[in-house]
Amino acid sequence: MNQPVCMITGVGDGTGAAIARRFAQSNYQVAMVARNQNRLKKLESELPNTKAHICDVGDLRGLLATIKIVRSQMGNPSVLIHNAVRATFGNFLEAEPEDLERNFRVNTTSLLYLARELAPAMIAAGKGTIVVTGNTAAWRGIPSYTLFAPTKAAQRILTQSLARDLGPKGVHVAYITIDAAIATPWSMGLPVQGLRTEPLDRNPKQSQDFFCQPVDIAEEIFHVVHQAQSAWSFDVEIRPFGEKW
Repeated sequence: MNQPVCMITGVGDGTGAAIARRFAQSNYQVAMVARNQNRLKKLESELPNTKAHICDVGDLRGLLATIKIVRSQMGNPSVLIHNAVRATFGNFLEAEPEDLERNFRVNTTSLLYLARELAPAMIAAGKGTIVVTGNTAAWRGIPSYTLFAPTKAAQRILTQSLARDLGPKGVHVAYITIDAAIATPWSMGLPVQGLRTEPLDRNPKQSQDFFCQPVDIAEEIFHVVHQAQSAWSFDVEIRPFGEKW
């Protein structure tokens, strides 16, 4: 129980799993939160010092219950990584308006709930870190992201509000913009059971240089979490060397 605790939402096959591995390898207790029980339990069996918590963060009551369990089993997290994401695509005439609300709960409202529950203990300790993973949808709207981009933009502004509030209290808050296609089975054109969205229009034979590797994203997040107080980052952009921007 003397090990620091890292809580990660959205632990899937890609970035979330890589983050969990990186922190588990560095003597953290890792609370892994996601909806997919089989995948999460498998990861728990592979990684020491980890605990699987089956939860849809869009279910806010369920999220509060999960946070309570994490605290009772591991202690107060000193690191929160909000990596959970819900995305639906289509222009404003095609997409279902209700999806805007659903996306917002997962991407933004859950962050507010997580911060309200976890930040007070960080403030009391005079240290802690909250990192939110985002993408370029937080910075610009395109027609097919009508019900997704607004939730990511709101997520980033909420994160900035948290950073400006919590920074002077010793708690580091940062937003990681991943300007890339991440190398996951879905993004590389492989079938993913239970996925709610359509696969990206990617060629499965696309060069690996095109993709951002989850292990490298996890390494950068670990670095941001451990920045010295005199040189904290808020907006962090990462992209493959060949990405046009």
